[in-house]
Amino acid sequence: MSEPTQKYSITMPRDIAEAARARSGPSGLSSYVAAAVARQIERDNLNDLIKVAEAEHGPIMEEEVQALRDQLHHAREQQRQGGADAA
Repeated sequence: MSEPTQKYSITMPRDIAEAARARSGPSGLSSYVAAAVARQIERDNLNDLIKVAEAEHGPIMEEEVQALRDQLHHAREQQRQGGADAA
């Protein structure tokens, strides 16, 4: 069962609205906008968590972020190679 909805009136620049309408496809503009707002809320929540973590543990250094990105990239490469070996 889907979540209850409510109708809202929003104002946005026409070019953005038309681009969103063109990309929304069969799900429609309302679904497209709702998904975009949900993603923004997720990003805002993550930023809040980062602020709390940095307040408690200090700032996250770019080198740490890059090291984790490198680990993730390496793990993805290993998965791809493992999947190719299994095929």
